[in-house]
Amino acid sequence: MIQILIVEDDYRLADIHQKFLMELDYVHIVGKALTGKEAIEIASKKDIDLVLLDLYLPDMMGIEIIKELRNYQPDVDVIIISAASEKGVVGRAIRSGVFDYIIKPVIKERLIDTVARYNNIQSKLVEQNIIDQRVLDNYFGLSADHSIEPLKATPKGIDPLTLEKVKEIMEEIQQGITAEKMGKKIGASRTTARRYLEFLISQGKIVADLEYGTIGRPERIYHFNRNIN
Repeated sequence: MIQILIVEDDYRLADIHQKFLMELDYVHIVGKALTGKEAIEIASKKDIDLVLLDLYLPDMMGIEIIKELRNYQPDVDVIIISAASEKGVVGRAIRSGVFDYIIKPVIKERLIDTVARYNNIQSKLVEQNIIDQRVLDNYFGLSADHSIEPLKATPKGIDPLTLEKVKEIMEEIQQGITAEKMGKKIGASRTTARRYLEFLISQGKIVADLEYGTIGRPERIYHFNRNIN
């Protein structure tokens, strides 16, 4: 379970971000802070894995808050969610070691995708005592395994690590899967899951059939293409 703190001075946006994240069953919101002071106070009392942080708060700047939070929890990770797009501001945020930077307004699928990627990477780090190059390449958005064609150059909106997880799931299942069920498995929306599945179809890795349910509405079922070499 990922323990997440939302730091956002607009309570309406904080509620929206929380609502987005509630679609992920491995996420727990430990608190929402409207100011830097509130964020630091929560961090001093509760365990936090990940902070969704606005850069402009009434009492402190986001970069300063990151330093203060890590005084209490050195291993905390940060995803910036901010309207700030100035090169200097973005550069300082990146150099502070944030996991991701999302410019407002937040698109739900973008937020869910990055938290899902964070969860995938953290799972790999927990599973492996010795971290290999592939895990590191996935963390930094690269791929050292040139034998995996989809990871060579994925289009916009296709995260290599999430794509690899979808492929692994497709290889394991026998009866096929819908986009909705795949979304639940990877912690993403049905629309996001469908995007990855359709991309794999374009690569020849999987195939899809139409199956009619009890009310006669056709449903797209995806299967791993076991005829490929």
